[in-house]
Amino acid sequence: MIRDVLLARLDALAASDTPPDYPLLAQEVLGIRGASAALARRLVEQALVVEDRRDHWRRIGEQVRAVAPNAAGVYVFCDADNRALYVGKAANLRRRLHAHFADRRWRSLHPAVARVARVDWQTTGSELEALLREAMLIAELQPAANVHIGEPALRTRAVPPALVRDVAVLLPSIEPDAVDIVAARARGDVMLQRIDRGGATLADEAERLWQFFDQAADRSAPGLALAPLVFSWMAGRGRNVTRVDPHDAADAGELASRLAALFGDTSLFAERLVHV
Repeated sequence: MIRDVLLARLDALAASDTPPDYPLLAQEVLGIRGASAALARRLVEQALVVEDRRDHWRRIGEQVRAVAPNAAGVYVFCDADNRALYVGKAANLRRRLHAHFADRRWRSLHPAVARVARVDWQTTGSELEALLREAMLIAELQPAANVHIGEPALRTRAVPPALVRDVAVLLPSIEPDAVDIVAARARGDVMLQRIDRGGATLADEAERLWQFFDQAADRSAPGLALAPLVFSWMAGRGRNVTRVDPHDAADAGELASRLAALFGDTSLFAERLVHV
């Protein structure tokens, strides 16, 4: 490693009471020819700092890769002061974080990410949940290394107009006896729910879902407009997902009955179900 070579050369020079020849060090170790003494010294000192950070970055990567789960989720790179540096999502956290800390990534690494002190993550039951939670965390934390931090725009996505409508999407949950529901409104706002598949809380949760979609009663301003992410996902990787049109039900009770019928089907997450 460059750091080790530089330190060994500097230690040898110090032991022999010989002043460092920085232009020679820059040429032989860094491959930089013709630098002045002042510039060469600055380049050598910067190289030592960068290599120190690289060693630290590698150690963090080794720790993370040893314990990251083989599951979908979101993750946050944090610095020593607990500030968010980068937020990402993954279908497989271990595989994605392994790629983040691959040696080849160092050369193109965002300077902020080089300060990573730890990586936090949260597993999710589905890719869509990870996609939404990533967007929520980016909006909340405003991490320095994320390029796209604004709300997703529908106009930039290839979504058929027929998909841009109020919908409740049924997804696997990280809890084996539950179903996750992503409720998305055409106006842009999204709500995430987790409902016990046995039906213990279904009536109350269906009422909450019904109220979310009750456009006549809702005079509030839309929240974080993440629905374009849902519609875009449904147009691509989620095209076979089971979904419910909430306006097909007459009231919250009928919506609860429709959901109960879907929850009880053993094929719920094996194929797209259509309840009529």
